[in-house]
Amino acid sequence: MIIAISGRTGSGKDTLGKELAKRLGYPVVSPTFKDLAAREGISLMEFQKKAMDDPNIDRKFDDVLKEQVAATNGRCVVTTWLGPWMINADLRVYVSVADDVRAERVAKRDGMSVPEAKKHLFARDKQNHERYMKVYGIDIFDISKFDLKLDSGKMNPEQLADAVMAFAKKKKLV
Repeated sequence: MIIAISGRTGSGKDTLGKELAKRLGYPVVSPTFKDLAAREGISLMEFQKKAMDDPNIDRKFDDVLKEQVAATNGRCVVTTWLGPWMINADLRVYVSVADDVRAERVAKRDGMSVPEAKKHLFARDKQNHERYMKVYGIDIFDISKFDLKLDSGKMNPEQLADAVMAFAKKKKLV
């Protein structure tokens, strides 16, 4: 089974993905732009700006994602923004949380103030939305095609994973 989890930065998608992968004994597939930016020695926002000007960056990133998923023989948890659109997942999960909570999480994780984190998040959301519309025609704010939508502000990671597992069992995926 391939589970693809999406959500905006700070939503809890990676935390949920790790918990599900642990329970299922699956690998997590989670390439990130942050990793690519670090390899190039530039900030994430600089790398995203570069990607706005060069759609091949996204396409190469997606090729890496697809290769990593293929290497799992159909048994993995994918935690990337576009994973649910880019791969043939058995279960698509969207994780959301209030913007204030996202900002608090990102501030703590990335060592910045909450106002800085909020500004950063809104800029990333806007850039990603524009870029994915431009490159793929994908509206990442339209979550109507997801199988399951969860709020990580109302449930802890274990409860989120319980909800996904219950849904997967109901659909006879596990």
